Amino acid sequence: MKFQSNKPIIIKIKDKIISRETFTMIAGPCTIENYEDLLSIAKHLKKMGINFLRAGAYKMRTSPYNFQGLGERGLQILQKVADETKMISISEIISSEDVEIMSKFVDIMQVGTRNMHNYRLLAKLGKVKNPIILKRGMSSTIEEWLFAAEHILEAGNPNVILCERGIRTFEDYTRNTLDISAICAVKELSNLPIIVDPSHSSGRRKMIKSLSWAAVAAGANGLLIETHFDPQKTVCDSKQTIDYKILEEILAPIEKLKEIWK
Repeated sequence: MKFQSNKPIIIKIKDKIISRETFTMIAGPCTIENYEDLLSIAKHLKKMGINFLRAGAYKMRTSPYNFQGLGERGLQILQKVADETKMISISEIISSEDVEIMSKFVDIMQVGTRNMHNYRLLAKLGKVKNPIILKRGMSSTIEEWLFAAEHILEAGNPNVILCERGIRTFEDYTRNTLDISAICAVKELSNLPIIVDPSHSSGRRKMIKSLSWAAVAAGANGLLIETHFDPQKTVCDSKQTIDYKILEEILAPIEKLKEIWK
């Protein structure tokens, strides 16, 4: 199995590297609302030293009445903002039909929790050159997650980043339960980099700082955090979106936490 290979995976995207030896900070809004707001957020993140911008153009929502994203227009906005700020763009792919167009507009494509078992989509993502962030299924075992990654690897794309985003347990105080042990397990079983999404793990703004620090201390190779200048006004996931102040607080001790593993 490729995920059990001892050869370390080094993912090169533009002038940046994602690997087991680097730490990648990814931030941005849950969804793209308009050009002006996304540009404002991107510029602020760039000033903070963050080079990876996440923003959703297509949204998989439980309710059909909730905002579904701007679609292709959102992709165009994201590409324009990423080009202007010289950032690396990340957005979720929700259908195999969108792979071709998204591969042109977006630097890194993200597979969400609901699509981890969408093997036709994974196989198609194995045919593109874009790096792929593969989120763990909300009710999936670590082995199932790694085999999902294998579908992409076997199809020809070695540039896979695993993302622990919390799993569904009997606990309902948090949106999901962050499985910190998954970080250690993946590092033992796989050669792929692993990042953590504390936003979806908790669904609660006040928890994101602690969960971020815990993830870094456990050896995560990066964080994926929903960030907005005014979280209360976002069209989706406002309760788990943080502002710049909290993001700055998260970043402050990151270097010290990373030193644990040196």
